[in-house]
Amino acid sequence: MGGGLFCGFVMLTLGFLVALLFGSVQTVYGVLFLPVCVLTALWVREEDLLTAPVIVPIAFALGLLPLVDDGGSGGWLMGMVTGLATQAGWLYGGTLVAGAIVLGRRMRTVRVLNRRAAAARSRLRA
Repeated sequence: MGGGLFCGFVMLTLGFLVALLFGSVQTVYGVLFLPVCVLTALWVREEDLLTAPVIVPIAFALGLLPLVDDGGSGGWLMGMVTGLATQAGWLYGGTLVAGAIVLGRRMRTVRVLNRRAAAARSRLRA
């Protein structure tokens, strides 16, 4: 829960800042998305590890809202579709980075749990 709120809030804030400082330059937004993915994957709780790769694309789309042109509902929808299509590399890259970090953290957690279980079994046998 906290990881999703963090990522969504940061990406929405970055979307507003990029729109304010750079106009509709979505490449800057895409570059800023990568460190947010890393921070989200590192910051999310152990119990919520597998949600991080799901959270980051949603937050990317949320932060893209301030960057699309206002042309009514049709223009907004077209801007979102175009933005997601043209920035798909950043979106997939950030999601892949978050997934790799989460996978590494999960493997470490499982390894620690297996060691504890093996130690408990060896104490029971002795």
